[in-house]
Amino acid sequence: MKKLVLLLTFILVVSVFSGVGFAQDDDQISIGMAFQEMNNQYFIVMREALEEAADSIGAKVMYTDARHDVNKQISDVQDMVTKGIDILLINPADSVGIEAAVEYAKSQGVIVVAIDAEANGPIDCFVGSKNYDAGYLAGQEMAKDFNGKAKVAILDGIPVVPILQRVKGFKDAIAEYSDMEIVDVQNGQQERDKAMSVTENMMQANPELDAIFSVNDTGALGTLAAIESAGSDIKLYSVDGHPEAIEAILNGDTFMATSAQFPRDQVRIGIGIALAKYWGAEMLPETIPVPVKLINKDNAEGFSW
Repeated sequence: MKKLVLLLTFILVVSVFSGVGFAQDDDQISIGMAFQEMNNQYFIVMREALEEAADSIGAKVMYTDARHDVNKQISDVQDMVTKGIDILLINPADSVGIEAAVEYAKSQGVIVVAIDAEANGPIDCFVGSKNYDAGYLAGQEMAKDFNGKAKVAILDGIPVVPILQRVKGFKDAIAEYSDMEIVDVQNGQQERDKAMSVTENMMQANPELDAIFSVNDTGALGTLAAIESAGSDIKLYSVDGHPEAIEAILNGDTFMATSAQFPRDQVRIGIGIALAKYWGAEMLPETIPVPVKLINKDNAEGFSW
């Protein structure tokens, strides 16, 4: 049954985004998306996909920027629900803290799909990357590049499930090599300026450092600036597939690889699954995992979100 539901969802998504019409109520569908932040090209691409998808089905769309503040995001959700959204796509600033907003939206009959990061509460579905795989692939690539022997550090981020999974995947990959040692873990808050400052301190405290794993590319770009400014030969590995990260991989010898996500696909699938629910589907998959792809100098040419 689960495979059938996934197949039907895939057919629905393809049909919606290839312009095939479905019978709809006279009222215009309203879709709201609550982003954890918008100061990141990754989420800007998601917003673009949201607007394109909504336009293709004649839906009304609105979105908000929590700026990593879960209390603001709760207020944002309440406001969109009050304005009458039918579907809420939520990209939580805090997977646990957002539960009250999810419960409120569901109590008002809104379909709720979590995108990119899981959300506590009675969500209808979660669509997100295979984040454990993203961290694991980056760790494996790092170990391969250093022949299984290096001192490494982790640039951590906000406490949402995807970040925790990336770190776990990376640590598990590194643990497979007895001479790969994690010597430091610091929080760069996934922001470029903060990550740059944290990396500068990390390098001073660990002069023997060989490589750094960042939980996202935006933070990694701050780390890259710190490494280059110091004239260091530390190597960098990350997650996302950000355009600037791809450029750095192609044109330099510091940024070695990123485990690329597919943000447009996450939003499109999320809307498709929400529409299935809106149009009467009773059984939906709890989770739809979206694969990631390791990008290095060998395959970075031509890659984009």
